[in-house]
Amino acid sequence: MLRGIKRLLRGHGFASELFETGAALLRHGDFQSAVCLILDVNLSDGSGIELRHRLADLGVNLPVIYITGNDNHTTRMAAVASGCIAYLTKPFTARSLIEPIERLLRTAL
Repeated sequence: MLRGIKRLLRGHGFASELFETGAALLRHGDFQSAVCLILDVNLSDGSGIELRHRLADLGVNLPVIYITGNDNHTTRMAAVASGCIAYLTKPFTARSLIEPIERLLRTAL
């Protein structure tokens, strides 16, 4: 899934960095050039939503797009409450991932 998302983003002109775990993302720590984060709700080492809160506590307030294969009302509401710009359920279309990023870039100009 990670490599597929990377190829999709590259195909639309976006550079990306992949992280296998939430801990790896936290260790990376360099968010200066990031436009947004794409987080799976169910990471191998925890919750993507909790990771979003942890990042916010560290002062990282980037827009977030969540993806999940296990959609339910409670998770969706928690994701929306965390301030996500998109919540995508697998499988999702390429356009549904690219559109929120393009919207961000248009509003940043």
